[in-house]
Amino acid sequence: MRKKIVAGNWKMNLNLNEAKLLTEQLNNIEPKLELEVHLYPSALLVANVAQLSKHIVGVQNFHPEEKGAFTGENSIQQAISSGVKSVLIGHSERRQLFNEDDGFLKRKVDAAVANKLPFIFCCGEPLEVREGETHVDFVVNQLKNALFHLTDLSLATIAYEPIWAIGTGRTAAVEQAEEMHAEIRKAITENYSEEIAEKVSILYGGSCNESNAKDLFACPNVDGGLIGGASLKAESFAQIIAAI
Repeated sequence: MRKKIVAGNWKMNLNLNEAKLLTEQLNNIEPKLELEVHLYPSALLVANVAQLSKHIVGVQNFHPEEKGAFTGENSIQQAISSGVKSVLIGHSERRQLFNEDDGFLKRKVDAAVANKLPFIFCCGEPLEVREGETHVDFVVNQLKNALFHLTDLSLATIAYEPIWAIGTGRTAAVEQAEEMHAEIRKAITENYSEEIAEKVSILYGGSCNESNAKDLFACPNVDGGLIGGASLKAESFAQIIAAI
């Protein structure tokens, strides 16, 4: 049975006191045993949140090198020593705003695997690709270029995030979300096996909120969500968790 996951990506939001308060509020949430709740604060808050939280805490970003002259960056070993149990790789904002290409993301994937750290690998298409109806090939190529070189996907969770639906209030129709999730699972089957494809959790990450979560999570190939703005309010995030 595929693992159900609801992950909150806090992005560059919340100060230390706000993060502590939200963490304490989220500690009151008692999800079902088969559901994992993940929290991804900004790097400066990770150690404090990890110390307080009863849920899985991860980092939004890291550098693939173990150490070195990379001013402003954080290594995966530093993250682990701060209590991190998961990492995000390839979020569309990292790809678009910070020019992280497939080659660099492949190095991050390899670093996570080398450190035996579970990760969420993000993939998704911009509006022009969706309108050009080449979105399936676009997303599958992202997976082939940076993820499918692995012989083992046991540490990987995939998050599909249509870029045109992130932070815009626009959400992919349930049918669009399910279609892409099914295509991703098909790609895993073709590159690995049906058995492996049935074990990999695929999350939806495009403006998922308390209003649409129930319908999205009802899709057979949607195993949870990577939540942005709605994860910054305990009540909203709790409703999304309850929806699964």
